Amino acid sequence: MSPQLVVAVMFGAVFIGVFLGYPLPFIVAGVAMVVGFLVLGPPVFALLRVRLWGMMISYILLAIPLFIFMGSMVEKSGCAEGLYEGLYLSFGGLRGGLAIATVLMGTVLAACVGIIAASVITLGLIGIPSMLKRGYDKSLICGAVCAGGSLGILIPPSIMLVIYGPMAQISVGKLFMGAFGPGLLLSGLYVTYIAVRAWLQPGLAPPLSAEERAVPVAVKVRALATGMMPPLLLVMSVLGVIFFGIAAPTEAAACGAFAATILAIANRRFSRTVLRDCMFQTVRVSTMALLIGWSASMFTGVFLRLKGGDVVADLIMAAPFGKWGAFGLVMIVVFILGFLIDWMAIVFILVPLLAPIIPELGFDPLWFAIMICVNLQMAFMTPPMAPAIFFLRGIAKEEWGINMMHIIRGIVPFVFFIVVALGLCIVFPQIILWLPHQMIKF
Repeated sequence: MSPQLVVAVMFGAVFIGVFLGYPLPFIVAGVAMVVGFLVLGPPVFALLRVRLWGMMISYILLAIPLFIFMGSMVEKSGCAEGLYEGLYLSFGGLRGGLAIATVLMGTVLAACVGIIAASVITLGLIGIPSMLKRGYDKSLICGAVCAGGSLGILIPPSIMLVIYGPMAQISVGKLFMGAFGPGLLLSGLYVTYIAVRAWLQPGLAPPLSAEERAVPVAVKVRALATGMMPPLLLVMSVLGVIFFGIAAPTEAAACGAFAATILAIANRRFSRTVLRDCMFQTVRVSTMALLIGWSASMFTGVFLRLKGGDVVADLIMAAPFGKWGAFGLVMIVVFILGFLIDWMAIVFILVPLLAPIIPELGFDPLWFAIMICVNLQMAFMTPPMAPAIFFLRGIAKEEWGINMMHIIRGIVPFVFFIVVALGLCIVFPQIILWLPHQMIKF
């Protein structure tokens, strides 16, 4: 079988399976085993066993269940309610202030939770009733919740970055630091958009009433400080030890899991039931991630063994307009794949194929990695996959009157600003690269 035919058959079979609705891990693993057996014979099973063993002994992947446990415990610790109350009092007096508070809360939660489902659901359940009560436009509400919640997969500690690092042989700690700039840039763009649009259309997102705003400044400051303190301590317990070179991401994840548990105990939210629920969620999400990872690793192992990677490399290197044409081609492919398959499969399948090519094109691998991760932000808000949309639709109560069209109309401007952020990171690459270069190493 020629390498060109390998590419056509393997990717074609995966897309057919996706459109038929079969679970992605079984499609990817099945295609790898069938094609591998037909071309390579029984030795392919030894190859697949080696790929599985490589994932099982990967030390950095231990951070996945630890970060998931941390996010689940934070979700149940009750700190989100205190954080929203502080932001609510501080920004509610502005036009669009509650939507701005929702995005800012999503930004802070992103550094504590790192699981998009938890972020979107938490923002929706806490923020939507307050905004609807004050006459906010439903599309703006949905856009703010989906965009703010999706930041959880980019701003560290992010499961996406933990998975990406070993696939591309890039330091996860550096990926964490590199993702901060684009994550905060996106948050700033979202907030600016909401503020400008609310100013241009006053009826879209009215401020709180004079009575609700009549709160002493000292009370507002105290509420904001009280709400922000627990998340900041949690962030420092994870990202601080990485930045200052005290611990690697896996050890930092353990520190974060422990700190999140202490936070739940301090807020009197810890119980045997909470611990059991967090452990079950950790097992479910980790198993799903690692199952997708193993099946994708099988796929790429067979694909590369049959020289399909050479075809992909030749295609990218032959793109018009030099390295920027190749960059544009990769970004378009990632964007299109985001419509169709889960982000984990994209990372597990695409990154091993791209990693050897990026240095040849003359790009910094760290910068390129974060650009792909920023691009994948759109995958969470672009149907038919669009997990953020479906998480929000799943929690929408009948009395809210929110339908799918409200959600889709709401996310369109925020998807546009992700493209703007990509452009700014191209023009100003130090948005990504500055902080990793400041990391302290021992």
